Order: sequence, then C-alpha cells, then structure tokens
Amino acid sequence: MTTNVDAVIIGAGHNSLACACHLAARGWRVAVYEQAGEPGGAVKSGAYTQPGFRHDWAAMNLSLFAGSAFHTDHGEELARHGLGFAPTANPFASLFPDGRWLGISNDRALNRARIAGFSAADAEAWDRLSDDFPAEAETIFSLLGSPMRAASLAKLGWSTLRKRGAGGSLDLAQFLMMSPRAWLDQTFEDDRVKATFAAWGMHLDFAPDIGGGALFPYLEAMAAQAFGMVLGQGGADTVTRAMVRMIEARGGSVTCNAEVTGIEEAGGRATGITLSDGRFIGADKAVIANVAPSALLRLTGGSRDARHDKAMKSFQHAPGTMMIHLAMDALPNWPAAELNRFAYVHLAPSMDQMARTYAQAKAGMLPDEPVIVCGQPTVVDPSRAPEGKHVLWLQVRMVPGQIKGDAKGEIAARDWESAATPMAERALDLLERYAPGTRGRILDHHVVTPAMLEADNPNLIGGDQVCGSHHLHQHFLNRPARGFADGSTPIRGLYHTGAAVWPGGGTGAGPGTLLARKLAGK
Repeated sequence: MTTNVDAVIIGAGHNSLACACHLAARGWRVAVYEQAGEPGGAVKSGAYTQPGFRHDWAAMNLSLFAGSAFHTDHGEELARHGLGFAPTANPFASLFPDGRWLGISNDRALNRARIAGFSAADAEAWDRLSDDFPAEAETIFSLLGSPMRAASLAKLGWSTLRKRGAGGSLDLAQFLMMSPRAWLDQTFEDDRVKATFAAWGMHLDFAPDIGGGALFPYLEAMAAQAFGMVLGQGGADTVTRAMVRMIEARGGSVTCNAEVTGIEEAGGRATGITLSDGRFIGADKAVIANVAPSALLRLTGGSRDARHDKAMKSFQHAPGTMMIHLAMDALPNWPAAELNRFAYVHLAPSMDQMARTYAQAKAGMLPDEPVIVCGQPTVVDPSRAPEGKHVLWLQVRMVPGQIKGDAKGEIAARDWESAATPMAERALDLLERYAPGTRGRILDHHVVTPAMLEADNPNLIGGDQVCGSHHLHQHFLNRPARGFADGSTPIRGLYHTGAAVWPGGGTGAGPGTLLARKLAGK
C-alpha cells in the first residue's frame, strides 16, 4: 500500500513537530513517523516514579521555546490546543560546599546585591553587562536565529559592522571564540561567581576550557535576569501535545511505533520512506529526517557526496547524561530556605571541578564528583505532584556513554545496567552532602542511564542530550557539515533537521523552524 503526502517527516521530536506545524499551517499535507511509543523525543513527561508525580523525561526549561520564532508565529494556535507555560522569576542558583550560594532572579537590583556579597568589583561588572545586554542581545539573537547561508550571513555581517564598527565587530568575533573560563576570568574576580555562570556551559558540552563556550553562560545569566524562566504547565510535554493537536487539526498525522528502515530515492531525488512493516510513504515535495547524522547515512545508504558522507560518519557527540527522577515528601533540606524558590540549583563548586568532570567523562571514566543540576519544577508548578509533595529532576553531568573505568576507583561495572545503581548513589550522596537529611525525604526514584536515553531516542547517542558536540568545529556553518547547515543534503528533496543541525540543541525549535521557512516561506 502506498500513501502520498507533501512532506513525510522521520521522528517526532519537537523540531520535527515544529517543522510539521509550520508546513501544515501553509497548506502542506504532512505525515510524521516516530519509532517510539509516544512523540516528543527528549521533550516528554510522565509518572516515572509514583502516580500523581509527573516528571520531565529530559528537557525541563522551555524558555527558548517560549521566546522562539516558532512560538511567535504559532503561539496563539498552540494555546488553543492546550499549550501552557509556568513562569518563574527565580531561574537558577549555585550552592557551594561552605553553604554560601548565589542566585540569579528576574530582579537586577537583587542580583547585584547578591553578587556584591561576594565581590564589589563583580557587582560593578554585572552592572556593565546588564547595561550592555539589550544591544548585545540584538546582534547575538540575530546570529543564532539566522540561516547559515551566504546571503543571510553577509546581510547580518554588514548590519553588525554598521552598528558596531570594525572594532566592535572584531570584539564580538573574539567573544564568540572564547572559552567560559577565559571570559569569566576576564570579567569577574570571585571564583564562586565564575562557577555560578560556568555551570550553564555544562548543560551543553562546554566545559570551562572549551573554545566557543563563553556565549552560553553569558546568555543564560543575562536572559534569566531580563526574562526569568519558563517551564511547561503540567510538564514539558505541553509543547509536544499542543503541536501534535495542531498538526492533526490541520489534516496532518503523527504515527508512533512506526520504525523507518529506509529513505528511498529515484533519479537523485528522495521519493519517500519505507517502514519496517513494508509500507512505502511517498513524498511529493520533501522527505525530512530528524535523525542523528550516522542514522541519515544508514537510512540513505550514502549520498554519493564523499565530503557530506564523511561528515555524517565522523560527526562527534557530547558526553552522556544520567537522569534521576525523584518523588519527594518535601524539597531538599537546603542550608538556605531561599533556595526553595529556584527552578534550578547547581551543585558545581568550581570551574576546576567542572573541567575535571568533563575530562573524566570524555576519557570514559565515571566522574568522581559529577556536576548535579537539581531541577525543582514543583516550586514553579505545584500541579506536578500531590499536594505538599514535590518532584526533583536531577541531571548528572557529565558521564561517559561507554564506561572504561571509575575515576574514584569504587565502581567495577563497565556497563550501564550494572553501573546505574552505584553511580546514582554517588550522585545522591552529593545531594545529601549539600543538603543533609534530603535522602530521608525521597519517596521513590527512577534512574535513566545514557544507554536508556539512547534506547528511547536513538538521536541521543551515548546519552548525548544535545545530539552532537557544539564545539566550534561542529557549530555555526559546520553544523552538521560545511555547506549543509541550512538542512539541505546532497540528495534533492531530502532535508535534515533536529539538534544535529544549526542552530543545534535546546528547546527553541530553531532547526525545525528554519527548515520549514526555507521550504514553505515565512
């Protein structure tokens, strides 16, 4: 049996769904096929511990989505289909071993006062950053939202040169190449202030000494102050559910438990896909693959463009992540009650510790002291747990996808099935060290290893939640390969999207939106 649509889309991650929504809104007949039992990829939620406790599987922070071009275009329609946000004025904090902490809220004066408690000079530096952010943000967000095509970049470059001058433009280029440590050392003097912002680099794969990583601590800090943070009302999957309803309301379809085994072509043009049950789904205008580069190579059997195929084969992934979902009788026993107000609490005491953790994970070693990102979504959205109870979202950063050893010399396991429990205990011990008595508040837990993340979503190779390193050699014009950052491929009619494609990981749906606009116009 053959079915034909305008666009057939492989994978139902949020970039796929955003692309499908935009195309459907412009009259395209779209069909999305997902091998998992539910759509969403990393953006989904469920009762992974006990009934009544609702956890985000991987992605939690929806600020990028709320501020995205896609949401600007389609937010009203998505709201009619149930999209709901839960905003907070207290995005993140870092807690240090001596009990001191630094938090960033949607209040410039309060942030300045907190930073001044560590360093008067750093408070003055914060003032300068805050003053400059509106002008800096205009240029940076224009770059991050730009199609990586020659004409677009030339226009942006000329606009930047006119606004900033040659010196200012070169300063921006230098900043975009800086490591977090280089920029933070240049900007602040207190090590704890630096660590508070450096922790955001670890959400991607920018350890303190990785070039190109300064942008992310800067943007997260400034955007948190300017805009606060947004979670999903009832769970991050509010995004997924609303997009699926929008697609279906416009005549499209999203089919789960449907494994794609091949991308078919004729005369150098993609014609459709084959499913594992033998069905062929034809595409009159486009086949769109939201897959890891290695999977694109496998599904096509190669594009006959040697440089593109080599890039797909050699595409590099970031270290893995372990998730621990906790059903809690109460919030952690933080040394400062004010920490109960923040969406995220980072346990990342220094840039040196972050650098060591990253190096250990890259070497295949279980880190002796991983970074712990403690998400507290019920502080923002109490509906996710029974009255008076809470959920915690623990992200253990970084861990290796393939285990070669244990940096602490305690865990003998070399497979994640065996290493899951002892590594989770190590992470929970760290949480207990910072917030004594917290273990006694845990009602239930669910551990998700890198292997489980990949099994659930093959794009997350080795538990890499951002589907590919964002280091400079694999970012901007080079994501996923030079000449193909706009989602094109050497095969006519075949397009690539998802976090492996510019502008990369995160919940902003940038890759899907840029591709949809390319195909159907704004």
